[in-house]
Amino acid sequence: MHDAEAPLVMSTRDARGVVTLTLNRPRSLNALSEAMLAALRAELAAVARDDGARVVVLAAAGKAFCAGHDLKEMRASPSLDYYRDLFSACTDVMLAIQHLPVPVIARVHGIATAAGCQLVATCDLAVASSEARFAVSGVNYGLFCSTPSVALSRNLLRKQAMEMLLTGDFIDADEARSRGLVNRVAVPDRLDEEVEALVGKIVAKAPAAVRIGKEQFYRQIEAGVAGAYAIAGEAMACNMMDEAALDGIQAFIDKRKP
Repeated sequence: MHDAEAPLVMSTRDARGVVTLTLNRPRSLNALSEAMLAALRAELAAVARDDGARVVVLAAAGKAFCAGHDLKEMRASPSLDYYRDLFSACTDVMLAIQHLPVPVIARVHGIATAAGCQLVATCDLAVASSEARFAVSGVNYGLFCSTPSVALSRNLLRKQAMEMLLTGDFIDADEARSRGLVNRVAVPDRLDEEVEALVGKIVAKAPAAVRIGKEQFYRQIEAGVAGAYAIAGEAMACNMMDEAALDGIQAFIDKRKP
């Protein structure tokens, strides 16, 4: 559900070059539909072309940050080529965030599940509301969160990541901070203040140093991420063709147990 007149991703920019991108499918908990992924990719490309951009804050409208992929949309097109294209488009967005020449801060409230949790893990920094909750819950519906595991495993220790991936259990904001998924936790009415504290520190630094620093950081630490996403995307596409996954997602849509 979405207001046809409103953009799927809203963009604002202040005089400092701080760009706020707001996911705007609140009635669908900001699920990453094909159109949402395309809109987010376009906005990230616009930031990449903006020499005056200094920081991106990735926020969300409504009561949740992001519930992951749009399962109704996924279930409607059960073909291997479709799923390959979908997870490739999602990977393009995640890599665009990493390749962006300015830092990206996730402003997280409500739930961040599956690809939504992947989005948080992909951002350079993350500030969460104390009421935020995180999970990679696809395994509960027969679909292991393979592509989210790429980002998650680059934030958490391996056994912590595997526990989340194998159980599908939620963790709260404080646990997310202790495990390294988010940097800071704030009570809800101070979330923007805590985000601004990080933004202010970054925009006070030399732009060239920040740009060069972010690029080299990922070049030296993430030598195999594109290959990892290719493996994970293929795994998820094949997994989606399994009858258990298709039934599990239909059960989710129907609000019944798989």
